[in-house]
Amino acid sequence: MKPKILTTLPGYTGRQFSADALAAVTVAMVALPLSIAIAIASGAPPAAGLVTAVIGGFLISALGGSRVQVGGPTGAFIVVVYGVIQSHGFDGLLLATLMAGVILVVAGVLRAGRLIELVPEAVIEGFTVGIAIVIAVSQLKDLLGLTVAHLPAKFFAQGATLWAARGSANGAAVAVGVATVVMIFALRRWAPRVPGPLVAVVLASGAAVLLVLPVDSVHSRYGALPAGLPWPHLPPLSIELAWAVLPSALIIAFLAGIESLLSAKVADRMIGSAHRSNAELLAQGAANIASPLFGGLPATGAIARTATNVRAGGRTPMAGLMHALIILAVIAVAAPLAGYLAMAALAGLLLVTAWTMSEPARWGERWREPVPERLLFALTMVLTVVADLTMAIAVGTALGLGLKLVRGSGGRLVGEEQRREERGGGGAE
Repeated sequence: MKPKILTTLPGYTGRQFSADALAAVTVAMVALPLSIAIAIASGAPPAAGLVTAVIGGFLISALGGSRVQVGGPTGAFIVVVYGVIQSHGFDGLLLATLMAGVILVVAGVLRAGRLIELVPEAVIEGFTVGIAIVIAVSQLKDLLGLTVAHLPAKFFAQGATLWAARGSANGAAVAVGVATVVMIFALRRWAPRVPGPLVAVVLASGAAVLLVLPVDSVHSRYGALPAGLPWPHLPPLSIELAWAVLPSALIIAFLAGIESLLSAKVADRMIGSAHRSNAELLAQGAANIASPLFGGLPATGAIARTATNVRAGGRTPMAGLMHALIILAVIAVAAPLAGYLAMAALAGLLLVTAWTMSEPARWGERWREPVPERLLFALTMVLTVVADLTMAIAVGTALGLGLKLVRGSGGRLVGEEQRREERGGGGAE
């Protein structure tokens, strides 16, 4: 359970510091707009995403069991966070996140890191794709510039609300959102070292400002972003609220554990290392205890940001620590500029995130899987979309383990996260 930073600091050189610093800048430029977009999509204030990137990102790197893991808010939590806020308010989310952090610390102390491998790969992929679908649908409001007073949490209710508001579509918002999507994919293909999400969102938002386009911005909808971190404080505590948000806390803890350990495995494959799963759980626990104290969201290791860190030359936890400090510095200096980011551009960024989460390169491979695995994947995906994540994970895992028992040891449904590791992972960003 020893943090990796204690292993990597002895013998740390100036050359490695330079490489880690360059990687930190690159990852921070990717994380900045994404953190704001994830917070907004979750129904939380934009500043909550930045707080999570700073506090959660710093602690995950400082205490974690991976050399290169980068943490912060991720797309996998959007569905859960949005639902908790709708049902219990933002205070309910803060309490659920804090409780999830305690659960993760206990799991780490009990050395439960390896137990997460019991979750079938088909279930992990099913709820990831389901989350991607929900994220994509939820972003149509801002991408199309629709006038919607309140977007419901349930999938079919969202669809009905969006369809009813179709007449209010804003052509300028559509242009800004589509331009953002096109630029992100273009930069990803022809300039992969450029922080595409930041460049695309800034250029599209800048064009909207210069051309005086009638599109919503972060500032026009949410007001000015704070230039710094708030003072820490405990969320409102009560037995009734704690009991009400306990199922959500369990799901947040489960998702944080799953995503962080999958991300760590992907990183191991990329750099030829081995992470410490129980130290990673302890770090996720600390991050999710601290983040809500500052008004932040659930935090976890992020596969896409971790992979970006590795490609940019990051090789020790110092890169993750510096990435968090860079975001904090940008908040302190340039918070007013972030208010100009167009809502349609952020929606375009999240649409690309949802597309990446769905791993389109895997669609053909999924179709060639054995029938039981295809059915398990489809069932988990559908339950995630039309019911809720709690039911999807519970039913999917129970059926997957039942199939494993029926088929005996060596079945393909257990331990298949290695296949994701070998693919490099799309990432639930």
